[in-house]
Amino acid sequence: MLLTALFLLLLLIALSLPIAAAIGVLGVILDRTYGFLPLYQIAGEIAWTNSSGFLLMAIPLFVLLGEIMLRSGIADAMYDALAKWLGWLPGGVMHANVGASALFAATSGSSVATAATIGTVALPQIERHGYGPRLFLGTLAAGGTLGILIPPSVNMIIYGILTNSSVPQLYLAGIIPGLVLAVLFMIAIVAISLLNPAVAGRRVNYAWAERLSGTLGIVPPIAIFVLVIGSIYGGIATPTEAAALGVMGALTIAASRKRLNWRMLTEAVEGTVVTTAMIMMIIIAAYFLNSILAGIGLTNRLNEFVTDLGLSPIQMLLAVVVFYIVLGCFMETLSMMITTIPIVAPLMFSLGFDPIWYGVLMMILIETALITPPIGLNLYVVQGVRGQGPMQDVMMGALPFVAVMAAMIVLLAVFPDLATWLPNLLVD
Repeated sequence: MLLTALFLLLLLIALSLPIAAAIGVLGVILDRTYGFLPLYQIAGEIAWTNSSGFLLMAIPLFVLLGEIMLRSGIADAMYDALAKWLGWLPGGVMHANVGASALFAATSGSSVATAATIGTVALPQIERHGYGPRLFLGTLAAGGTLGILIPPSVNMIIYGILTNSSVPQLYLAGIIPGLVLAVLFMIAIVAISLLNPAVAGRRVNYAWAERLSGTLGIVPPIAIFVLVIGSIYGGIATPTEAAALGVMGALTIAASRKRLNWRMLTEAVEGTVVTTAMIMMIIIAAYFLNSILAGIGLTNRLNEFVTDLGLSPIQMLLAVVVFYIVLGCFMETLSMMITTIPIVAPLMFSLGFDPIWYGVLMMILIETALITPPIGLNLYVVQGVRGQGPMQDVMMGALPFVAVMAAMIVLLAVFPDLATWLPNLLVD
């Protein structure tokens, strides 16, 4: 039954159905084939129950925050400032790609928005400074993944809902691993640039006066990050209310830059509606599929099968890592989270893994899926922003950073305090 479900899902995706439609159709097929009750008739109730939560309101608000950041010119100024400070390193402004992605991720909460925004700003640098296209594009795709690890993160909100985990604690847990991963990306850029100077482009040096004047460009995103995260941990706001405060902060900054107008607002709202509709359709379809899987007994059978294997916690962890990396090659990340976490997470918790630590691990695995072909979403986002050239460039350029993420997974397993130290400090 499990193999049948997986085969049908891959077939529907191969037929180019939208992922939400593929998941919904799979649920109906499984229900009609294996179910003893017409569970598809409760689809409306499932849709309402799982789309009306207060915490879910944070998703469109964080998406809107990213849209405003993009259209108000905040991202351009931020990238310019980081390019002036980091351009002297081997690899030049490719470090600004990672640094700007990390900083933008700390305000937008979306990997897709991060990759698209920084990609739009950075791509002209390839020809301007003679960078190897593959590595440059790879830094954009990989840097964009930081959007779901560094708080605030839409994916962490969804994980918190699915596992009944504290979103504020998840946000704290993602800070150190997110910064460590960004540094590892930059170390990889330095190493590749030294080994193959042909792809490293020209280093860009600026006078100290230019660097200091450009520093003003990073003030707005940092201010928004402090406003959002500070309001949560200061006990002033819930994650949803903090997202609303972030939107108000972004609108204020846009107004101060004289970029706040009806056209900008219309484009930001339209982009938010499109992205939010896609996310919510996937969430509703995935919850529907989960209900069908539970109703036909597949969830219990899978749990019994895994339990009968008698795997140790470490063996189970390795199996889960391999499972998600392979699945991420064929399945969109959000739907992968929602369809698998309700099944896999309870197994991991029963083996003694901390839910907050496991949440960070999940984010890194999802990040890896974002840049693994053939379905890696960030690969297509960067290629879409590029608009020309072979898709193979982006895929090959991202491969070194897949290896970096694998190293980060090992670090997280060996040093779990990377994720748990800050949340435990808050609890204490």
